[in-house]
Amino acid sequence: MDNELNSSNNVTAEDLGVDEIVYDAINVDVIGFGALNVDKLYKVGHIAEIDGESFIKGEEESPGGSAANTIIGLSKLGCSTSYIGKIADDEEGDLLEYNLMINDVYLTNLIYAESGNSGKVLGFVSDAGDRALYVDPGVNDEITIDEINPLNVNACKILHYTSFVGDSFNAQKELLKTLSDKIVLSFDPGMLYVKKGVEELKEILERTDILLINEGELKILFEDYYKEKLGLSDDKELSFRDLAVNVRNDGIGTVVVKRGSLGAYAINKKDEEVKIPAFECDAVDTTAAGDSFNAGFLYSYLKGYDLAKSCTIANWVASKSVQAIGISGLSTLDELEEFIESL
Repeated sequence: MDNELNSSNNVTAEDLGVDEIVYDAINVDVIGFGALNVDKLYKVGHIAEIDGESFIKGEEESPGGSAANTIIGLSKLGCSTSYIGKIADDEEGDLLEYNLMINDVYLTNLIYAESGNSGKVLGFVSDAGDRALYVDPGVNDEITIDEINPLNVNACKILHYTSFVGDSFNAQKELLKTLSDKIVLSFDPGMLYVKKGVEELKEILERTDILLINEGELKILFEDYYKEKLGLSDDKELSFRDLAVNVRNDGIGTVVVKRGSLGAYAINKKDEEVKIPAFECDAVDTTAAGDSFNAGFLYSYLKGYDLAKSCTIANWVASKSVQAIGISGLSTLDELEEFIESL
C-alpha cells in the first residue's frame, strides 16, 4: 500500500489500537532497520584456492551496512534519522556507534547487546578485482521484537528495511504488525533476501510502499514467480519493465529498478513511468552506489518530487558516491541543492 506522508508526524492512540500513548519517541523523518557491520577489506595478490596461499598487500577498515549507509546519506542531506540495529561492547561496536553519532543519526533505537560480538565482514580483493567475502553477523542476528520501541518507529515518516543474515528477519516481520498505516515502508531486499523468494518475503512485500531493487535482483526474485502466476512457458523471458509493472500492479505503490551505469527505471501507482540515464563519472568504488541512490530517492520522496526528478536526484547522489571510497563521497545538502538549482 502506498501511503501519503504524515505531514504532522503525530500518531494517535486510535491509529495504534491502544487507549493511551506515552510519548517518549524522537520524531524523525526516516528510521533504518538493517545489519550493522564493520567492513575489513584486505588487498591480496590473488584469492587463494583450497589449501592454497596468498599474501596480504594492504588493509582497510570502515563501518558499513546497507541501511546504515542510506541513513547516513539521508542525514548528510539534512533529513532527521535514527537506526534500529544491534551492537556489542567491543571495538567494532564502538566504531559503528561513533559512525552513526558523528553523522547526526539519533541513537534512540540502537540496541546494545550484553554479550557476543558486533557484526563484521571480512573481504579479500585481488589485483584482478576478484572478491571473496565472509560475513560474521554477530549480534546483528539476535534482534527481537521486544527490543524495539514501536512508539519511536510510529513517530517517523519512512521506515527503511534492508537485509539480515538470520533471525532478525523475524523481528522485521513482527514490527509490521505494530506499524501505523501512515508510515511509508521502503524496502531494499539485497541478494540475501532475494534468495528467500517471494513467498518467504510475502509479509514484507505486501506492506511495502517503495521497492528499491537492482535489475539482477528483480529478475531473480520475481521472474519465475510471475511466469508461474501468469501461466507463461519456461522459455518466455520477462523484461525488467514487465516485472516492475507486475510488481506495481500487485500493490507496491512505487517500484524503482537500479540499473547501475544504465541509470534507473521507475513506475508508480499514479502511472508515472520513467527511465532516467546515469551520470557519467570516473568510478573509484561502487560499493555504496545502491545505498546512496536510495538516500537520494527517499530524500526526494520526502520533498514530494515527481518520479523523474526523484530518480534524477538519486542517480546524481549515486554518481557522487562512487567517485570516492566507501561513504566518504556521500553528497552534502549544499551540494545537492546546488545541483537541483541547475535542473
